Amino acid sequence: MTEGLLFPGRSFAAFLFDMDGTVLTSIASAERVWSRWAARHGLDVAAFLPTIHGVRTVETIARLGLPGVDPQAEADAIMQAEMVDVADVDPIAGAARFLASLPPECWAIVTSAPRKLAECRLAAAGLPLPPLMIAAEDVAHGKPAPDCFRLAADTLGVSADACLVFEDAPAGIAAAEAADAAVVVITATHTKVVESRHPARANYENLAVLFEPDGRLTLMSVA
Repeated sequence: MTEGLLFPGRSFAAFLFDMDGTVLTSIASAERVWSRWAARHGLDVAAFLPTIHGVRTVETIARLGLPGVDPQAEADAIMQAEMVDVADVDPIAGAARFLASLPPECWAIVTSAPRKLAECRLAAAGLPLPPLMIAAEDVAHGKPAPDCFRLAADTLGVSADACLVFEDAPAGIAAAEAADAAVVVITATHTKVVESRHPARANYENLAVLFEPDGRLTLMSVA
């Protein structure tokens, strides 16, 4: 039956997952750290906070063009603060079960977070380290550039257009689209509607994987 398939007639060589907002939520932690940083630099905190999600810290800081600010040094300091503040980092509902159902050679996490911070947040959320992680330092250009998803696909030995990307943020969705990957939008942490042409699900509780005879993956919505 096709009514339970999110992409009828299509299967995938691999699933690629963003981390923050997609398999876990770290919004409260990140926004506490960034709020203090923004206030110290005289920024409008409320206006600034929505710009931090889904992109690399160093690029967020660099595009501000603040005089006398070293983006890499500030990014390193923010990372250290975020690694300390993980008390309320939690998994997205159903994520642990869903990830555990996947063969290790068929999935990866592709995050804008530095590797050390990503590993810290996954541990805080009670999620295992993935078989493959592409982190901020692995690419020259972060999301919305497609480099990270292309690198993940290449490392898994598949093409990016054969992958399904799970994302939550506009920058990540744009990166997946630029890589010619299919996209599912996870909306668990959304406070407003993100306009997108892609299927959306609140979490993983009603998602399952059908394994095709050739080893490819089909995403199903289950009751």
